[in-house]
Amino acid sequence: MSNDGVNSSRRTFLIGLTSAIGAAGAVGAAVPFVKSWQPSAKAENAGAPVTVDVSKLEPGQRVVEEWRGQPVWVVRRTDDMLSTLPKVEDMLRDPASEADQQPAYAKNEWRSIKKELLVLIGTCTHLGCSPLFEDQPTVELEHGGFFCPCHGSKFDLAGRVYKSVPAPTNLVVPPHSYLSDSVIIVGSEEGETEA
Repeated sequence: MSNDGVNSSRRTFLIGLTSAIGAAGAVGAAVPFVKSWQPSAKAENAGAPVTVDVSKLEPGQRVVEEWRGQPVWVVRRTDDMLSTLPKVEDMLRDPASEADQQPAYAKNEWRSIKKELLVLIGTCTHLGCSPLFEDQPTVELEHGGFFCPCHGSKFDLAGRVYKSVPAPTNLVVPPHSYLSDSVIIVGSEEGETEA
């Protein structure tokens, strides 16, 4: 009797077993490697849309939320605040919002979907400081608005930049929509974008 048949079978078995263990090891090593390509939960949450409940926001008030590491302001404007918008147009650099600083549905005289609710990124377009919200007339802003104390940039109550200030463009209107009359989703346009 020859040992060639026994050694050949044993060799085939060991090669198959070694190949299977090697393949399992390769898959085991590849799974964490492939998962490392996906963004972390923290990174996903940083860019995730945020909801803002405006049901308790009183006229003339502002609420601040955070989206993508930036402050987002939601201001409930009064009729008096809205009436100041046409009065300052001659003093503004871009009164018709021609620069691409807002979605198409917010390219109107209020720069918003609903005229009483303004949604803005709360950073100055000059160097990224956070302007102050002035709901009443001040020395710097005769009709109220947003004043950046860092370098003196001024914006009206629609976030439009005044002439002769360091900020080059209007404040940014982020993509947003309405899930209901009292809930805004910032960072998503899946809800209502029509007033």
